[in-house]
Amino acid sequence: MGYLNAGDTISGKEGRAYSVINGVTEEMFFVKTLEAKIEKQKAEIKTLGSRRTQHKTTGWSGTGSMTIYYMTSKFRKLMQDYLETGKDTYFDIMVVNEDPSSSVGSQKIVLRNVNLNSVILAKLDVESDALEEETEFTFEGVTFAEHFSEPVIG
Repeated sequence: MGYLNAGDTISGKEGRAYSVINGVTEEMFFVKTLEAKIEKQKAEIKTLGSRRTQHKTTGWSGTGSMTIYYMTSKFRKLMQDYLETGKDTYFDIMVVNEDPSSSVGSQKIVLRNVNLNSVILAKLDVESDALEEETEFTFEGVTFAEHFSEPVIG
């Protein structure tokens, strides 16, 4: 019977994220955590001859959140642009998981048309050694640029 080699698990510290905003690509070195998920939208379907309720997928919605160190004005500037002009900015984020100690290689996923739900404008906290901010977002598309390979079984 095979088993998973501990070295093949992916360290959360071995990741990177890049934003593409208005055609400019930048590494998001200030990200502490980032999570994106897709939730299916389902309709309940009842049919003759069956007492059960069945479910049919009718669409999906992409949502996410990230915690960043409070050290960049990038997102505040996007919000300022929206407040002053009404122009909302959609951008892409590429998330890379790549742990060199793992045999599974890397995974690269691009979240398309990311739009922030809220932005913290100002923050103070006498209890914090490093200020952080959490923001939630939506996205409207996904590109799977690279998938993990299968692990080597011990």
